[in-house]
Amino acid sequence: MSKNEFICDCNIIHKEVVEETIKNMPEADTFNKLADFFKIIGDTTRTKILFALDQNEMCVCDIANVLGMSKSSISHQLGTLRRSGIVKCRKSGKEVFYMLDDNHVKEVFEVGIEHIEHKNN
Repeated sequence: MSKNEFICDCNIIHKEVVEETIKNMPEADTFNKLADFFKIIGDTTRTKILFALDQNEMCVCDIANVLGMSKSSISHQLGTLRRSGIVKCRKSGKEVFYMLDDNHVKEVFEVGIEHIEHKNN
């Protein structure tokens, strides 16, 4: 396989394809927010937290025990995830329980795991 095998060597512009893609292209702000979303979930500790919350809603103490980390570390990461709209929380007495913000976050996370597991088999 030559290194240039994947380089387009034509001078033809497929006008309809280009125009349709440009027409459907989201605003720059959407791409910025999407990139930020993936940066936030691109941290190993945060992905472990998301996995835990994909299983059950949990309090900081529970997550800390699952991950073998301090409550302080978990709280810091949960704050980042909450400010980014990836997790939300509910208070029950003195306890605060965290969960994934909505089904979109759940689906993105689960599809990501499925993709990785499929590629490893």
